[in-house]
Amino acid sequence: MKLRDFDLNLLVILHELLNQGSVSKAAESLGVSQPAVSNSLNRLRKVFGDDLFLRTSRGIAPTRLADSMTGPIAHALETILSAINNTSVFDPKTSERSFAVGLTDVGEMYCLPNLLRALSKYGPGITIRSIRNSSVDLKAEMESGQIDLAIGLLTDLDFGFFQRRLFSQRYVCLFRRNHPLMSQGLTFEAFEAADHISVTSEGKGHSAIEALLDRAVTNRKIKLWVPQFVAVGPILRSTDLIAVVPETYARRIFESADLICSPCPVELPEITINILWHAQHHRDPGNRWLRQLIFDQSSAGDDHAHPDVDAIAELRANCLNQQTLLKHLEQNSRTS
Repeated sequence: MKLRDFDLNLLVILHELLNQGSVSKAAESLGVSQPAVSNSLNRLRKVFGDDLFLRTSRGIAPTRLADSMTGPIAHALETILSAINNTSVFDPKTSERSFAVGLTDVGEMYCLPNLLRALSKYGPGITIRSIRNSSVDLKAEMESGQIDLAIGLLTDLDFGFFQRRLFSQRYVCLFRRNHPLMSQGLTFEAFEAADHISVTSEGKGHSAIEALLDRAVTNRKIKLWVPQFVAVGPILRSTDLIAVVPETYARRIFESADLICSPCPVELPEITINILWHAQHHRDPGNRWLRQLIFDQSSAGDDHAHPDVDAIAELRANCLNQQTLLKHLEQNSRTS
């Protein structure tokens, strides 16, 4: 017999008959009529080629075949019910679910401390696995369900993805306390004359900023290239180098670490940082809960942010704006 040829509703009837030992009690428990239960029992007898239940002075008693199916049927129905409930209910206080979140190193430093503090209060059994955005095929990993959420300026995640704005950030200059720039001021000329750290491989958002800086400051003196922001602080503290970094990074990480941030003399656009997820997770209760928690923990979250149910329109508009910026940079590079 193939599963498609069997009415699985009959297993519910059989399970209740085995539990109640009575057609009338089974009907009452299921909220159906006795004739409906009797009709289902007749169908079951034809399927299994067995009486399944025999009349006794106390009601009905299962045959050996029916008795042998008691445990397996109960287990099967419990498994199905558990699967249904797990897809529709998420309780963060009891959940032990692990979420994979795509982040840059700046994202880890900015988002994870607040997120973990919130989880200790609202979801103590939940764990987070941070995945570096640039170390994997982020789009493929999110499409396959291996990564639940990603945070950043990620213009490649367009069709099939939702997003919600977390905050916008500008870029500032960062250098050590007692740097010569503190006495003379960070003018454009001083900025051009200083030795710079350039951060590479941090996604298209920062790559666009670096490209703008290179065009605006034709004689920019880059002394050091590093692949991540995490190395910038210790280097700045012990040298006269300067760096252009996200303001959230400078404010959160380094203002109390012998470093000073100052407005950048080069006009740079603000970058929008979003939280993104694939359409397959859009209505997943656990995913919805986590992204709302991350949004709530974002210091720039405000009441005017679009609700995530309307995020498709926001996604397309934001992606179009950022892609236009990148295309503009590429065109300028070709014509220069």
